[in-house]
Amino acid sequence: MLKKIASSELVLGMYVERLGRSWLDTPFWKRSFLLESQADLERIRAARLSEVWIDVARGLAPVEAAPPAAPQAADVPPAAVPPVAPTPAPAADAGPAQNAAAPMSRDEELAHARRLIERSRQAVQTMFDEARMGKALSVGQAYELVDDIAASVLRGGSVLLGLARLKTADNYTYMHSVAVCALMTALATEVGLSHEQVRSAGLAGLLHDIGKMAVPSAILNKPGSLSEAEFGSVRAHPAAGHRMLQEVGELDPVALDVCLHHHEKLDGSGYPKGLRGEEVSLYARMGAICDVYDAITSNRPYKQGWCPADSLRRMAAWRGAHLDAQLFAAFVKCLGIYPLGTLVRLQSERLAVVVGQTPGKPLTQPTVRVFFSIRAGTCIVPSVIDLAAPGCQERIVSTESAERWRLQDVDRYWAGEPAVA
Repeated sequence: MLKKIASSELVLGMYVERLGRSWLDTPFWKRSFLLESQADLERIRAARLSEVWIDVARGLAPVEAAPPAAPQAADVPPAAVPPVAPTPAPAADAGPAQNAAAPMSRDEELAHARRLIERSRQAVQTMFDEARMGKALSVGQAYELVDDIAASVLRGGSVLLGLARLKTADNYTYMHSVAVCALMTALATEVGLSHEQVRSAGLAGLLHDIGKMAVPSAILNKPGSLSEAEFGSVRAHPAAGHRMLQEVGELDPVALDVCLHHHEKLDGSGYPKGLRGEEVSLYARMGAICDVYDAITSNRPYKQGWCPADSLRRMAAWRGAHLDAQLFAAFVKCLGIYPLGTLVRLQSERLAVVVGQTPGKPLTQPTVRVFFSIRAGTCIVPSVIDLAAPGCQERIVSTESAERWRLQDVDRYWAGEPAVA
């Protein structure tokens, strides 16, 4: 039974079912939990939440105040007692479509996406740390996280997808999971899956690499080549993750499938089962594409990430044998031929970075921020050009390497702050 109380009425032993605010605006990523820690109690009170929903069937109930003494019947005339309206239950999850309804400016979307990514990273790290310590995973409330990620992707296009590509060595595994979640929701939406199927795909992306918690970090972050035994440990992570997720109970089977099969290839050369063609499910094929793209565009101890546009070109060569051709075409449509953050050379002999796509316009005509003159060999005052705008004579002639031009922190020209090392 749910009951709404003021946060000041909370005591240890109560079961918090829902905080009266979006999880992004609270100190917790979980929506419901047993309040056992004084520190957590203080964090809720410090957040100045106006109301909290508790489940009195799963924890302590609030102490009811004693009713006032009834007046003498002879002294008080009878009066009609108005009916008491029942307290409404908390609203159901809005889902990505409703969450995406309110439009934001690009700067607002960037700020929101940064905040969402950081909170999502914290949530994934909590879940993965539980797995590393052998604790039972609590992933049921991850759907709220998936909904917010999907909503940001639906509303802000490639902003969150681009930001999720920026990682540090310390947070790679967690951020990779957030990025694949975002890419999976984008691809699922592009191919016309239902709202529930988009959520399933997003959750699968979030949990697909949880088995890496069974791989020693020294192997995951090794800068050199792996030995045969070390590579065997890495190849065992899908099966290890599948075992972890099986212990959750009532988990979406899509998450189990993608966790186990996201390294399968259509020609049968993948692992762990060596599945071929139609033996690989739709979601596992999607997971393979999203996993590979984020991996090859991210900096790792043993290699520098490839340019987003160059990565898509290389992946195009793997269609048919490794990756599903139709799904890959839809994936390119999601990101654009020149994904956010791609360094390009313009016809005017200037360098620019892609900052966005114009909905309904050709993928070859994104919006770019110009910042470097090739003729002068120096940076110039940045300016934004919509290549799809009527009368625009500028066009992209090639993609470029930042290393070739000895450019540092190119991502700051679209992300608005220095790139993550």
